[in-house]
Amino acid sequence: MRIATWNVNSIRARVDRVVDWMVREDIDVLAMQEIKCKPEQFPAHQFEEAGYELAIHGLSQWNGVAFASRHELTDVATAFPGMPGFQKGEEGPGLPLEARALGATVGDLRLWSLYVPNGRSLDDPHYAYKLDWLARLEEHARQELAANPQLALALMGDWNVAPLERDVGDPTLIPGVSTHISPPERAAFAAFEGAGLHDVVRPLVPEGFTYWDYKQLRFPRNEGLRIDFILGSPAFADLVTGASIHRGERKGDAPSDHVPVVVELALDGEDDDRPMIF
Repeated sequence: MRIATWNVNSIRARVDRVVDWMVREDIDVLAMQEIKCKPEQFPAHQFEEAGYELAIHGLSQWNGVAFASRHELTDVATAFPGMPGFQKGEEGPGLPLEARALGATVGDLRLWSLYVPNGRSLDDPHYAYKLDWLARLEEHARQELAANPQLALALMGDWNVAPLERDVGDPTLIPGVSTHISPPERAAFAAFEGAGLHDVVRPLVPEGFTYWDYKQLRFPRNEGLRIDFILGSPAFADLVTGASIHRGERKGDAPSDHVPVVVELALDGEDDDRPMIF
């Protein structure tokens, strides 16, 4: 099975490109972020014609997450327990939840498509919201694995954190000034390892960015960031046999500013006679 995550940066603008890539790369399940539409606006028929069923969570022209899967999606959840909300100028509990998390079960796999808040700036309320959001997600994952240590759990998506120095090639990110690289953000990301979730791509693909800003020729200069990740539980990690970052999808006409990240899983009973994908 091939599972991927991709911040598509508006699915209506890039549906043909996304579906063509999924079919070409034999993707079984895709977690999407920044779909930027409501479910009724989602271009579902292109996916369905290609053999995918969908789970979609979008509230407006901002944010939004979705799954496309060749396999049945069950136990769909549009928020994780304790997920905080956000509303500019407001504080406290009960704030509106944004469309940033979508959970689904595929066979024995529990998958989440996640679009972590950006943070905006170190002194912005959105930054505190980002840290709280990550802390609540980590708490939920920790509780899930404590209750079921054998759960094949994967948290996938745009984390808006570059956890290591080698994940930063964009010269506009300045320590002490910029988000994505601040010590609290990196500590929040590292906390997932303590909860039992590990980056299943980096051991197989040590280098490579997943995002390049559209401005200032960032992509031709390879001034990018590695901010898209798949974190897996031990049971999920044990299934991983391969991984790749599809840098080529940042090329061509009207690309997303992110590229897909893919893992290959060896599942019991999977058909070994499928064609190899290179």
